[in-house]
Amino acid sequence: MFDSYHWKVLLFTHTGELREPFTPLTNEEENVVDSALDGANSREELVTHESSNIVITREILQCLRYGAWLNDEVINLYLELLKERERSQPNKFLKCQFFNTFFNKKLISGSNGYDFKAVRRWTTQRKLGYSLIECDKIFVPIHKEIHWCLAVVDVKDKKFQYLDSLGGIDIMVLRVLARYLMDEVKDKNAKQIDTSSRKQEVVDNLPLQKKNGWDCGMFMLKYADFYSRGLSLSFKQDDMTYFRRRTAKEILQLRAE
Repeated sequence: MFDSYHWKVLLFTHTGELREPFTPLTNEEENVVDSALDGANSREELVTHESSNIVITREILQCLRYGAWLNDEVINLYLELLKERERSQPNKFLKCQFFNTFFNKKLISGSNGYDFKAVRRWTTQRKLGYSLIECDKIFVPIHKEIHWCLAVVDVKDKKFQYLDSLGGIDIMVLRVLARYLMDEVKDKNAKQIDTSSRKQEVVDNLPLQKKNGWDCGMFMLKYADFYSRGLSLSFKQDDMTYFRRRTAKEILQLRAE
């Protein structure tokens, strides 16, 4: 019997649009993931991502097991891999900026809930090699105590989006990012832009997390993955077990596909 992602591989083989996001793991890849998710020797270092200095130990990778909440290390490394994927195939993927899980915490760390200076050096030309207004989309992970959401600055279509797998709403996040984009463009590009009239959208036609409380981080990563491909969010919660194992595979090979 085929599960949901196997059916999608069959249905979209001819169009190619959705084939890659749902490609099943080979038997060999399944065995590698099973071995890595074995909790024995938890301090063993499985992979090190040199440019970000993120080290994934066997213990850290356990967050990709069924029933676990994703941690900062796995989320941040996966986002790094999405950026590297884009750089290696710029004609295939949208030009994006993937901020890590600490960016929003720094941005809202000021006494008034906003501190541009705290993140000003995150986006220098020397660090990125481009300015944010050259991007199609900017992804910002949002952590709400025990829940992950995603904010998207859609530079190309001039709007701000908030995606919450539990259907939550937080317009303040979008207002902060609207202010940030104005300050960022003024600082890095010496231009004045007005974001006050840009649409601030809580996306409601998105796959929702209805069956448990721990898949929010995986939903967040897949929102970013699919959007960076220019795809609609054509997955559901039943795909999360597959996505967890696929993410483990991609982290172990230090390459997002």
